[in-house]
Amino acid sequence: MDAKKRIERAFAASKKAYIPYSHFAVGATIEMKDGTWFDGCNIENAAYGSTMCAERNAIYQAYCHGYRKEDIATLTIVAYGKEVVTPCGACRQVLAELMLPETPIILANPTKHLITNIKALLPGAFLEEDLHV
Repeated sequence: MDAKKRIERAFAASKKAYIPYSHFAVGATIEMKDGTWFDGCNIENAAYGSTMCAERNAIYQAYCHGYRKEDIATLTIVAYGKEVVTPCGACRQVLAELMLPETPIILANPTKHLITNIKALLPGAFLEEDLHV
């Protein structure tokens, strides 16, 4: 599937967002190497710390279904902002651990997109190997 189709799928996922506070819908979709897809949207909560981002919702679904980092083909994250949306710091940390460093990440708004990876988005990430002394 090309970037345009991935972006369309992620925007469809964003329509399911529960966003009564920010009114800022974010959608994400993860394509697995076997052709399976997992979509996510942001879900807000009055206790703001309990809010969950779209990309974490999508990747956690993949892991709950038994997939792991080597199974992920691409991650796409979209929002209707002026600029392309990038993952927050918490999501970057999660993605650094749950994705391979070079896995393509497509970031998009309705008019433009860019392709990057978690290695570029979070250089110097704190990872499992850093816990071993």
